[in-house]
Amino acid sequence: MFSYDQLLCTTAATPLQSIADVLRAFETIVAICVDGDGLKWFNWLYLQVTHAVETRVASGGFSDAAWLEELDVQFARLYLGALQAFLSNNPTPDCWATLFACRDDARVARIQFALAGINAHINRDLAEAIVTTSESTDTMPSHDTPQFQDYTSLNPTLDGIIESAKQTLHVRLLGDALPSASHLEDLIAIWSVGAGREAAWNNAELLWYLRDTPLLGSTLMDTLDSLTSATNKALLVPVP
Repeated sequence: MFSYDQLLCTTAATPLQSIADVLRAFETIVAICVDGDGLKWFNWLYLQVTHAVETRVASGGFSDAAWLEELDVQFARLYLGALQAFLSNNPTPDCWATLFACRDDARVARIQFALAGINAHINRDLAEAIVTTSESTDTMPSHDTPQFQDYTSLNPTLDGIIESAKQTLHVRLLGDALPSASHLEDLIAIWSVGAGREAAWNNAELLWYLRDTPLLGSTLMDTLDSLTSATNKALLVPVP
């Protein structure tokens, strides 16, 4: 789709072990992508979020900072893994493929790409990342844990970043102005990162108890992917 896709694929394959690794990968992707690539604007927003998490971790703002850092890394691996798979023509979650397939559609607004990426990442990937993080840190996803309190304490910060992005990215992909009224206003108005993250935690708890029945766990992930893909198709309808 773009001449630099192989370079993107190589960047997406870079091993991640820390938040610093995640930041380097996202900074590289933003630098590689031209303004006419919708992927750039999701990465731009994800980069702001990751910087905020890094700052909070460094300041001792979590009761279990190691768990949050591990979640950040596991979460980013799922997105970059999907990007690498798509660029390598390998099976890719539908919610991500829906976004990646229209990266060059100049009729779509930058904020649409950014929100579609967040939608795929939170509503499909986050539950899986929470489970993987819990397994690797010998914890379990539960609402009565310090990890859940740390997790939810990020919501106001994330809401603030996304609200700011809604203003900054409220232009077409190539930067020209959007019409004063469109279906996009309604889609943006109903967006709630807090609700999505709460649903993701609930799904993580369910996935946790389905670990001994992989078929049921896989079915749940397929259902999440299908629902999220449908939402992304709505989010990415071109603005007239």
